[in-house]
Amino acid sequence: MIYPLRWLFASVLMLAMLAVAARAAQSQYPFQTPELPMEERVNNVVSLMTLDEKIAFLTARGGAGVPRLGIKSAGRVEGLHGLSMGGLTPTTIFPQAIGMAEMWDTEVMRQAAEVEGYETRYVFQCQSGKFHQSKYKWYGLVVRAPDADLGRDPRWGRTGQCYGEDPFFNGTMCVAFIKGLQGGDPNHWMCASLLKHFFGYNNENGRYGSSSDFDERLFREYYSVPFRMGFQEGGARCFMAAYNAWNGIPCAVHPVIKDVAVREWGVDGIITTDGDGFEHLFEKHHYFANAEEAAAGCVKAGVNQISGNYSAGLSSALKNNLVSEADIDKVAKGALRISARLGLLDPPEKSPFARIGQASEPEPWTTEKHKAVARLAAQKSIVLLKNSQGLLPLDKTKLKTLAVIGPRANEVLLEGGKPPYAVSPLDGIRNKVGTGVAVNFTADNTGGEAVRLARSADVAIVCVGNHPTGGPGMKGGHVALPSEGKEGVDRKSIDLEQEELIRQVYEANPNTIVALISSFPYAINWTQEHVPAIVHLTHCSQEQGNALADVLFGDYNPAGRLVQTWPRSLDQLPPMMDYNIRHGRTYMYFKGEPLYHFGYGLSYTTFDYSNLKTSAPTLAKDGSLTVTVEVKNTGLRAGEEVAQLYVRHLESKVERPIKELRGFKRIALQPGESKTVEFSLNAESLAYWDVGQHAFVLEPGRVELSVGGSSSAERLKTKIAVQRIEWTESLQFRDLRGGP
Repeated sequence: MIYPLRWLFASVLMLAMLAVAARAAQSQYPFQTPELPMEERVNNVVSLMTLDEKIAFLTARGGAGVPRLGIKSAGRVEGLHGLSMGGLTPTTIFPQAIGMAEMWDTEVMRQAAEVEGYETRYVFQCQSGKFHQSKYKWYGLVVRAPDADLGRDPRWGRTGQCYGEDPFFNGTMCVAFIKGLQGGDPNHWMCASLLKHFFGYNNENGRYGSSSDFDERLFREYYSVPFRMGFQEGGARCFMAAYNAWNGIPCAVHPVIKDVAVREWGVDGIITTDGDGFEHLFEKHHYFANAEEAAAGCVKAGVNQISGNYSAGLSSALKNNLVSEADIDKVAKGALRISARLGLLDPPEKSPFARIGQASEPEPWTTEKHKAVARLAAQKSIVLLKNSQGLLPLDKTKLKTLAVIGPRANEVLLEGGKPPYAVSPLDGIRNKVGTGVAVNFTADNTGGEAVRLARSADVAIVCVGNHPTGGPGMKGGHVALPSEGKEGVDRKSIDLEQEELIRQVYEANPNTIVALISSFPYAINWTQEHVPAIVHLTHCSQEQGNALADVLFGDYNPAGRLVQTWPRSLDQLPPMMDYNIRHGRTYMYFKGEPLYHFGYGLSYTTFDYSNLKTSAPTLAKDGSLTVTVEVKNTGLRAGEEVAQLYVRHLESKVERPIKELRGFKRIALQPGESKTVEFSLNAESLAYWDVGQHAFVLEPGRVELSVGGSSSAERLKTKIAVQRIEWTESLQFRDLRGGP
């Protein structure tokens, strides 16, 4: 018998409904049924919670979970460049975040984040699941990363934690990191990415009560862009509010949380204050009179997890009717949605990640797979800043003696994480050359030792740079040198105090190579002028020394690129607290000639650009076009080039940047090989924010497109015409002291 098609559909639907009903009947509560819609499950959990449980859920660091209902806490961990367990557990550690950015490689960024996400899930399930291993004392699935802040000033003490100064670039790297961390399953996340610090956070000195002041255009076009991309394109749904205020309103209670992040960008998960940020609302900003008013303000702003002494203030606010239980119910749902996406409301067997951490699995940071990703990321992060006289790469068959000198040569400095092993530059070089080359080391020139070793060597390699914690033994707000910076301390200088050591070594041996291992730019003017070869890399990678040796000896051809403008001096920068980047910050508005341009980096081979084309002469309303260019390796070595697309508005009624990055691709080419690089350019990426209309507006007119290997290397140019279009969005700020 042949049944009508609609009968078959009805039968399938009925069977599915019966399956859901059967599972619900087996569960004690509806939220335990994975097939039900997420909002229905979340609403059910909230309806079952007591008021005390709701307060605990909002006020515990990382969320308390709901133990009575069998809901585990998702917890929180750090993970800017590898899972950081406070030194308690070794995990795979990559270069600092700004070093990861200097790869200009979204695929390797995704792979590194996937490694971190896997290890995070492994520790969580070993500790809290059926594969319990009590040695993991600290665990969580909500990872405080990436840092979507923009490095607008090289003096910022936390520069090493961000992806640089360009909003489009930072946003693109954030998207890659988020996708790797959260995993590719359509129904469950491996981990939850919690972006920080929303927004305009870019100074350490006075950060607890400072105000970052800039206009609405810069909010829309610059400071918020990486966050928007991370939420809308990356799929993140969590963020941490910044310590600072924006134009006088603390970010922890700023109306943009609801008006923009929630309503426009779809953030429906965890929104948290930074550590002690709650207390700063009334103790530093003096925006509220006391903890009770601040607690009510946080809830009304949409904050649903608070780091600080919050429960007493929230209880008092409830008692005095400054906030209602219904208000708490509404914000509590955010963290529960994240628990649902992480599978914490489901039976364990329903999670695609359930097998991670089972008893027979080796610790993932010990596997060759994770070690290989760590080495690849470290290799790709190295930037060749100078290579005159063909000094690099070195040929070990022609060397008898190497002098490895400097305070950064025989160590791998860490910043929170603890790798299973760490290869220093000295160890990496010794591993590379073997016993056939004598490698001598000294940390400094005490007693003239550095000069003596340099004079007797074929080549001298000087490893210098900052200390990521401000110097040995530096605690709290103290750093050892004016050029040092860290969390809580901005730099007073960008001059490298160790340049004197470089000068002494160079005068003893002109075949000197400088490895600048640093978290931020330095004004190494003397070194750039005199020393024949310079490479830049960052701290923390467990493969630091091996990757450096791979580059120095030509086993890996460097192709990293800088993600900040490196000034020649502080005289080229506006005052630290001037947040209006139009006054001369970043490559988009920089005045004068920097030491190194944004996007700059060299190779051991050469590349040629040709045949720049656009798929259409005009970018039409709601449209996009494709930009293609041919890139050829014209040298004798295999290598990688980072092709970069920039735009410049030739006709505009408002001030626009000198140029803006709108695309980049890192490609590998054999000698003589050519590849066509393709960029997609859409209308929205060329719009500006019209303050009067509270809308993005695409101006009609001509736009110049340029491609090359850095922001200053414009190999080819062409022009397109643009039509006008508007995207209307609301931006009406409220003062939360006066009510919702």
